[in-house]
Amino acid sequence: MPKDVPIIDTLISFPTRDKKAMHAAVTRQTKDAQSKEEFEHPAEYMFVRDVPEAHTSDEDPIDVTVREMDRHNIAKGLIGVKGEQGRRALERFPDRFVAALSVDPNEGMDAVREIVRARDELDIRAVDIFPAGLFPQVAINDKKMYPIYSKCVELGISVWVNAGVPGPRVKGDCQKVEYIDEVMYDFPELVFVTRHGCEPWEDLAVKLMLKWPGLHYCTSAFAPKYYPEAILKYANSRGADKIIYAGYFPMGLTLERIMGDMDKYVDLKADVWPKFLNDNAARVLKLDQATS
Repeated sequence: MPKDVPIIDTLISFPTRDKKAMHAAVTRQTKDAQSKEEFEHPAEYMFVRDVPEAHTSDEDPIDVTVREMDRHNIAKGLIGVKGEQGRRALERFPDRFVAALSVDPNEGMDAVREIVRARDELDIRAVDIFPAGLFPQVAINDKKMYPIYSKCVELGISVWVNAGVPGPRVKGDCQKVEYIDEVMYDFPELVFVTRHGCEPWEDLAVKLMLKWPGLHYCTSAFAPKYYPEAILKYANSRGADKIIYAGYFPMGLTLERIMGDMDKYVDLKADVWPKFLNDNAARVLKLDQATS
């Protein structure tokens, strides 16, 4: 991995004292005892080492994340601004953080209005949706999603959607990768980025990225050691402009683990690395231009 490319991390956040509370919206729909009573993270069984500890010091969590970004050459991070901490980080470090808004399509037009307000007030560059984490769940191609997709096209904002079997022990049908095909057919101008792997349908994800110009893939929630082979092969060939780096700090992985794995296990061509680490995210998030 080159050391002179400033990284854009398209999934980063801030350490918390109560990790379990952070994921309460997901665990409330789980039924197994481990998820409800034992796990701090609803997919804790997947992250067996180098999991960030809960925040226990008096240091501001925002400062913790900025320090980790500096250690690992991360120039900018895409953060959620639903809560007070994300908005505070954006105010303190406007040159280091980019705003994303998580929305619930179950809220109908209220969700659409929230996107418009966040664009106007916070200059959001992305809308996040976790279909399997919603309550009730909403499939990627569900009609409830369409007002969100439509507004993102209108405002020129990318949408980032979890796809593939979810890590938490919840139903996963709503995140089938095949559903993306219908969405891209109906919204050919939409910039759609898949989150959290697309497994076990990563080959289908590659096929759909070949088909649809606006469809992209980010590597969120995966240690680089486990990046799907089909995705790396695609990045090194026709998909150099489609694969975007995303981490998972502090939710499930340390940046030290991620960057260490990157050096050991990710074999990208020299001209692909800058696109993967920076250029593709900068283009999708429109970091060189205003959204309005």
